[in-house]
This record gives sequence, structure tokens and C-alpha cells, in this order.
Amino acid sequence: MQIVRTILWILLLVGMLAFSFGNWDKEIDVRIWPGIVWDTRVPALVIVAFLIGLVPTWLYHRSVRWRLQRRNSALEAATSRLNTQREEEAAAARPSTSERYAPSEHPTRPDEPRSPIDPEPITRP
Repeated sequence: MQIVRTILWILLLVGMLAFSFGNWDKEIDVRIWPGIVWDTRVPALVIVAFLIGLVPTWLYHRSVRWRLQRRNSALEAATSRLNTQREEEAAAARPSTSERYAPSEHPTRPDEPRSPIDPEPITRP
């Protein structure tokens, strides 16, 4: 993507240079206000108009990008804290090895099957 952007900027620069060399001898009067006249050449006027359009747009783009990067960083930090908190809670809720192999509170007889869903033994009629 960077190479495409570089090529476009080079093409724009070459185009402006070609335009400037072709129109440098033409001088125009720009009336800013009554009584204020600016004598300039056409290429200078075109370059100034281009910059007047480019600079505010570029500044807006940079500010939006900066704001979105800050928001993204804040969300990544919050997600990281949340994941750490969940891992700590899961580790605290996980039974230790001695608790894992402790005898159950409700022993069942081997001949009474248990449902995997219901902790109570299944009674046969």
C-alpha cells in the first residue's frame, strides 16, 4: 500500500511540475477584496488552491486516526484486564488436587445408576 501511495504522490508532483513549466509565463490578477489585488502566476495559484483543499482534510484525517488509535488502545487494555481477571477467577474457582479426589458427600451404591444430568439416583419400579 505504501508503494501505491508513493507512486501517486510522484505522479501528482510530475503533473504539477509539467503544468508549472507550461503555464509559467501567464500572469493573472486575483481580486481578494475591493482595492486588494494579488498579481500572481497561474501555477502558484493552482498550488495554493491545492494546499488550501489538502491541508484541512489531512489534519482532519490525522485527528480521526489519532482518536481511533486512542480508543483502540483503551479497549485493548480493558480487554486485557478483563481476561486477566477471568483467569484469576477461574483459577480461584478451580478445586485443588486434594478437593478433586475427595469422597463425595452422597455416596451411591454401585447397583444404582445415576443420571448424568440429575444428581439423584434413578429409582427402578
